[in-house]
Amino acid sequence: MASSYFRERPAGSPIDRLDALSPASSPSTSVPRASALSNKITSVLSASYADLEIRDALETLDERGIENTPETRRWLRLDVQKEVIQCNGEIISEFGRIAEQVKRIGEVIASLNRCCEEMKEAVSAAHQETAPVLEEASSLLGRKQEVETKQRLLEAFNKHFTVPGEDLLVLTSSAEPVNDEFFTVLARVKKIHRDCQVLLGAENQRLGLEIMEQSSRDLNTAFQKLYRWTQREFKTLNLENPQISSAIRRALRALAERPSLFQSCLDYFAEAREHILSDSFHAALTGVSSTGDHPSAKPIELFAHDPLRYLGDMLAWTHSATVSEREALEVLFISDGDEIAKGIQAGIDSEPWSRPDGEGTEVFDGRKALDGLVNRDLAGVARVLRQRVEQVTQGHEEPTLTYRIANLINFYLVTFTKLLGQESSILATLAELEESALHQFRSTLKDRIIAVQTDPPPAPTDLKPPEFLTEALDQLKTLMKTFETSLTPASTREVVFKPILEAALEPYLEICETLVKDLGEPAGAILTLNILNVSKAALAPFSFTAEKATELDDTTEELEAKLVSHQHVFFQHNSGLHPLLTALAPPMPPLPDLPALPALQPPALIATSQTLDDFLPSALMDAIENLKFLQDSDTVRAVTGEAAERFCEDFEFVERRIVELDELLVAQNGEDADEGGGLRALFPRTGAEIRVLLS
Repeated sequence: MASSYFRERPAGSPIDRLDALSPASSPSTSVPRASALSNKITSVLSASYADLEIRDALETLDERGIENTPETRRWLRLDVQKEVIQCNGEIISEFGRIAEQVKRIGEVIASLNRCCEEMKEAVSAAHQETAPVLEEASSLLGRKQEVETKQRLLEAFNKHFTVPGEDLLVLTSSAEPVNDEFFTVLARVKKIHRDCQVLLGAENQRLGLEIMEQSSRDLNTAFQKLYRWTQREFKTLNLENPQISSAIRRALRALAERPSLFQSCLDYFAEAREHILSDSFHAALTGVSSTGDHPSAKPIELFAHDPLRYLGDMLAWTHSATVSEREALEVLFISDGDEIAKGIQAGIDSEPWSRPDGEGTEVFDGRKALDGLVNRDLAGVARVLRQRVEQVTQGHEEPTLTYRIANLINFYLVTFTKLLGQESSILATLAELEESALHQFRSTLKDRIIAVQTDPPPAPTDLKPPEFLTEALDQLKTLMKTFETSLTPASTREVVFKPILEAALEPYLEICETLVKDLGEPAGAILTLNILNVSKAALAPFSFTAEKATELDDTTEELEAKLVSHQHVFFQHNSGLHPLLTALAPPMPPLPDLPALPALQPPALIATSQTLDDFLPSALMDAIENLKFLQDSDTVRAVTGEAAERFCEDFEFVERRIVELDELLVAQNGEDADEGGGLRALFPRTGAEIRVLLS
């Protein structure tokens, strides 16, 4: 097909001969041919070349390179049919080979089917022979699974409910130390003991009872070992560094589950600490401990010669020891208080017989337990302190010293109250010592007062305060200065110090009153004022004596008024004005009757005027001289000034009456009565002149 897809047919081939014989060559058939051609053309023209089959056919023709010639068009169909026949032949040939292969495959399948049948028969025979063996193997496998399950349960049970021998040795042997391993084993045994309740819920309780009994014995032995170990550890604690180690704290938390052992440990610890603190206190006092050691610190008894310093050093040492003891024990009872409370509650639940009959369970209070333990630790120190303080207090009869001792004890009483609360025995000891010191103070003060009352001194000639009162006021100042440094709240200071003030001042003032009774006036008032003034001066710097100072001020005002009256009388009598004042004093006679009074007669008025003129130049100095023993010069001037003012008012009253009488005489006798100057001429002084002379 190099030049054409269709082979060229030779001339004179049958096709040519057929064409020559075709109707087209016959003239008689020209009309139908034309009609067929027309139909053909119409058919060709009406055909759609967009059809896929036509397009494929055209593309195939194009690929073959066929030339559109009449020859080609004539042979095209035959060539195509020939190719189709050749292709079909080739396909049939291939299918023949496939049929042979399928036949061979069928034979192989048949052979395989025969083998399968034979195998089925062999398997069926083998199954029949091995069925008993399989049943037995299945039974063995089931039993193996049960055994493995039981083995796992046994291992889990042993792991949970049994303790290895070496762990039990750590738990119960006294030769083994108490360390973390001990507490780990102890926790495991306690868990086993708790979990035995699950076993007791089964039908067979024997195993649970046996394990619970064994675990109880192990726990009791472990707690006893822990108890003895804790006691030994308590012996190693010293005063210098009483810090409780974590192991002891953990041991006490564990022992809390046995309330009896826990309380025994605390009792033993309290006894040991009491002995250690007592010995340390004795060493601090004397410089020698019970073991014969000589501490490096200076002994209090050798270096504190003053009684107050001696007691202060002892109380300061006690306070320091209390603070150190409390700080050391706070780690246990404050930080671990909740754990201890839980342990005690668990112990009471496990040992209900340990609860007192008829009493509820008291919740463990760590701070209360701390205060109680510190209180017991200091019991020995408190006994020694009581003895030494009582010796010092009873061995001195100085009131100020005993009161300063009482005030010092009160200071530490307030300090210990803030530190230990209200229920500490050492507070009771300090309160009793304070009361004892105050009793000694009152007793010595009373003895001094009785000594003064038994042999009272005479009133001083210079009307100064008695010497015993001066000493008493000096003593009172010391007491008030001492009280001022106390920790008593400001709101209650006056009430608290009032009994002391009454005991230290009132009896002396009463003795002074008895001295004043033997004196006349104004000496008695002057002495009393001097006494009250020095008393007020002693009380003035202190606010807690305000009530007593006010009381003394009231008494002072009364006495000053008495002195004013005395000075007033002095002015009246020494000036000669007293007869006139007496004559003109209410109830005054009627004005017409006044000229007949003896005091208003001319000679009497002349004498009175002369006496007044002689008195006035030195009147003020003479009046002040009357109060020369009054130590307060301001009071002297004030009293004299007020008396002079009253005298001036008296003179003005007399002056008015004389003027009125002169006016009456003029009205009765006319101008003749006024020629001689009247009574006013006989008594010429005026009130203004008197005020100038007495100013």
